[in-house]
Amino acid sequence: MQLASGLRKIRAPHWLGFYAGVILAWVLLYAMQLPPDLIAAANLYGAEFWEALCRIEPGLAGAPNIFLMWALMSAAMMAPTAFPALATWDDLVQSAHASGFGLLLGGYLLVWLGFAVLATGAQLALASGGLLNPLGESVNIWLTAFLLAGAGIYQFSTLKDACLSKCRRPLTFFMQHWDEGPWRMGLRLGAVCLGCCWALMALAFVGGTMNLLWMGGAMVLMTLEKLPAIGAIITRPVGYGLLATSAAVVIFELGGWT
Repeated sequence: MQLASGLRKIRAPHWLGFYAGVILAWVLLYAMQLPPDLIAAANLYGAEFWEALCRIEPGLAGAPNIFLMWALMSAAMMAPTAFPALATWDDLVQSAHASGFGLLLGGYLLVWLGFAVLATGAQLALASGGLLNPLGESVNIWLTAFLLAGAGIYQFSTLKDACLSKCRRPLTFFMQHWDEGPWRMGLRLGAVCLGCCWALMALAFVGGTMNLLWMGGAMVLMTLEKLPAIGAIITRPVGYGLLATSAAVVIFELGGWT
């Protein structure tokens, strides 16, 4: 009975739209990182369309493409991490149409759209300083070490711990803020999620902002961190691992082994 109810829920129109949106975001990200020879061979919409979409330039001319990439990355990576909270909302409203689902998700994604704006500015600034290559990957060993160490230290911060505690208990979160309505709760949920994950997202400048393997791995990690049983086990080890990697990067640089 419970399994049948779950299957009916995930086949509901709003959930199908959610899955379709996430898949579309990943497909577009994949299209943006296709090699030039495949882009030139594309016939759908024409080769010029794909070449313009996939060209990531460090200057202001490339700002729209960079913003689009960050917006898609935020949607593709962060929407799936909100699945437990969205499923909890579905249970609370007890409706096949999940009244307010779109408003909740919209508020959540709006926060990450704001993050995409800030990330675009950061990428443009770093690229103009010669610290990133055209794929958004750090070419400066000290920037790489700084980003890794910063993300590692943040894993132990009280702010991250507070945000994770809310993400891991979505039922309590919704009960505390129920009177605010789905839109404002979506904004609040997005802000809490941003507090959990912004430092790990910034590691895109280490792995490369067009690296789908990094994106997929980071999405899985951030999703697992929000699960109460698993997240409590992995958060600190991830921090130690990031700090150790940062130290290794510096040691290799100072030792002349790079």
